[in-house]
Amino acid sequence: MRWLTPFGVGVAFVALLYGSVLVFMVFDRSSHSASDTLRPFVITMAPVWGVAVAGAAVLLRRDRT
Repeated sequence: MRWLTPFGVGVAFVALLYGSVLVFMVFDRSSHSASDTLRPFVITMAPVWGVAVAGAAVLLRRDRT
């Protein structure tokens, strides 16, 4: 069962990456310049990725009991 947690975290990060691409495509659909796309994308996805990385760090810590 030790392999299940890293596998699940990997699957979650693949899903997050796919979702990030979809969010980027939504922002890019109606934008007229690069700043119309990048700024809202970064403002939206940076906290999501931050929480995901922090959660993965907690789940993958070695000193879990």
